[in-house]
Amino acid sequence: MKTEIDEIPEPDRVPGASHPRHAPRVIGQDAAIASFVQAARGDRLHHAWLLTGPRGVGKATLAWAIARWMLAGADSPDLSVDPDSPAARRVAALSEPRLQLVRRPWDDKASRLRAEITVEEIRRLLSFFHLSASDGGRRVAIIDAADEMNTSAANALLKVLEEPPADALILMIAHQPAGLLPTIRSRCRTLRLSPLRPAQMGGILSDMGIDEDAEALAALSDGSVGEALRLAGQGGLDRYQELVDLFSTLPRMDRLAA
Repeated sequence: MKTEIDEIPEPDRVPGASHPRHAPRVIGQDAAIASFVQAARGDRLHHAWLLTGPRGVGKATLAWAIARWMLAGADSPDLSVDPDSPAARRVAALSEPRLQLVRRPWDDKASRLRAEITVEEIRRLLSFFHLSASDGGRRVAIIDAADEMNTSAANALLKVLEEPPADALILMIAHQPAGLLPTIRSRCRTLRLSPLRPAQMGGILSDMGIDEDAEALAALSDGSVGEALRLAGQGGLDRYQELVDLFSTLPRMDRLAA
């Protein structure tokens, strides 16, 4: 039986990359950051936020940056937090008591991750809010990804959104928000993230130790870091060059190679 978190695959992490909670910064999403910071500073902070956009553009990275910023009591306009601060260290270690992460759970009997976020995970979220209410202060939950909730989990979450706990902040990552219940979407404020430009992706890939052609990866992945990492890990640039070379032989294409 797997008992240590490092031994269990993390469903919210791209294979070959570090988890978004370890990302040092959020790149290329200045508009979304400014929108959230403005709401937080203006005492108009909605209790539930839906982070949307294509896969791999930084939705989870932004959610974790917001969580650190809120729990550390920071005031930087770019959501930056001293990584050596106690709150930042606890968040990175998943040991922050004011933070709850909701994601697809591990199935001990089947020895694999479940295909969906189950209602039991949302019930744990309810317990988290109720048990931590007496401590006071801000509490943050990250749901990654909301698209993966089954029907029972979605209905249970709706009850939380209808009667939100005091000082609660729920950050929901959604790759396909249209698939969520309309009643859930209507109770959230949306932060839409955009595909990244090649120069922005270059900075992120460099942070991750990827030294391949960032411009080519950006073009092939349509501005998604997640897709760029998958391409880099699977020899995508070499395979693309093979395709280019193959089509260059038209009209006498090498059918065996094709």
